Amino acid sequence: MHATVGWTEDGQQRSALWRSENNAPPPKAIHIIGDDISADVAYKRASIGEYLLWRGDFNNARQLMKAITRRAQPRARKPAASPAEDFHLHRQDQARRARILGMLLVELDADYVLDYPRAPDVRLAATEAYGESSQPSLLSLRELLSLIGAHEWRRTGVHIPALDATIEPHFGVFSPLRGEYVQLVADTPLPSGTTTAFDIGTGTGVLAAVLAKRGIAHVVATDKDPRAIACATANLDRLGFADQVEVQLADIFPAGRASLVVCNPPWIPTKPTSGIEHAIYDPGSRMLRAFLDRLGKHLEPGGEAWLVISDLAELLGLATRDDLLAAIDRAGLAVLGRTDTSPTHPRARDADDLFHAARSRETTSLWRLAPR
Repeated sequence: MHATVGWTEDGQQRSALWRSENNAPPPKAIHIIGDDISADVAYKRASIGEYLLWRGDFNNARQLMKAITRRAQPRARKPAASPAEDFHLHRQDQARRARILGMLLVELDADYVLDYPRAPDVRLAATEAYGESSQPSLLSLRELLSLIGAHEWRRTGVHIPALDATIEPHFGVFSPLRGEYVQLVADTPLPSGTTTAFDIGTGTGVLAAVLAKRGIAHVVATDKDPRAIACATANLDRLGFADQVEVQLADIFPAGRASLVVCNPPWIPTKPTSGIEHAIYDPGSRMLRAFLDRLGKHLEPGGEAWLVISDLAELLGLATRDDLLAAIDRAGLAVLGRTDTSPTHPRARDADDLFHAARSRETTSLWRLAPR
């Protein structure tokens, strides 16, 4: 449920819905700014927690955002004592920068129109992200630019070689840009006689689509995020797999059993800061552990599970291989085999990335599991 925020502008009382994907608290006070504010002043005011509602040229707002972003960059520091500590400090820096950038606000009217000079038409992008509207809303310019970007991803799509087709990610749903895990699921031999499969945490529906394309007669794709359910349903319908794949809103498993269960869980065991980050970050590896602990009850006799996961958390010192093997063992599971591949995403080759040493050695693996 969205909060309603109020403010005074030009002697008039105003109100609007508060929208924040990062669950930032609604403003208690709103300060009106415009084209005459300097980047230094805006940055200082945002840094102390002032919400700044933009009233000026939209392109000037974009330029101000870029200037604040440069000022919010963390200062260079010496490497920490361990990669894990470096990672946690990096996440703190990210959270601080996101908080500062989130202070620059814009208003959408009741029809999702940006009433600013030189503003783009965002009505379709906002409707895709938020659904139908009936009243004005306030959101950060940063979030608005994100939903514009998400609209472009959705319009263009992400080409998936294993499908010879595109997947269209929706706002708030993690895009399948890391193609190596998709290819592992496309290339691993199916267990003999596989007729049913579960795709746990389906997201865009890409793995469910791959399983259906490989000829599995009935696939159940689950996710606990309604946006993911809508995204997966749309993609699978568009790709012609609606009759093969059933999409269900569920926290991990659907009812029943399957010959094959596939899961690509979040691989970093720390706290997410937005909805979309739940695809990457999972405190204490809650989803991974719950998946493993409950897996045996959802596999048909002779069936197997494919756990697709990166070892980046291990390379960063946030988890160990022994942690994973112990969790598999506690769940009463055996490892039937493992297939490894190297990442193909650009950050793995970016020598300027803060965690290049780990990313350059990252391995994504498909673990074949079955009850002991």
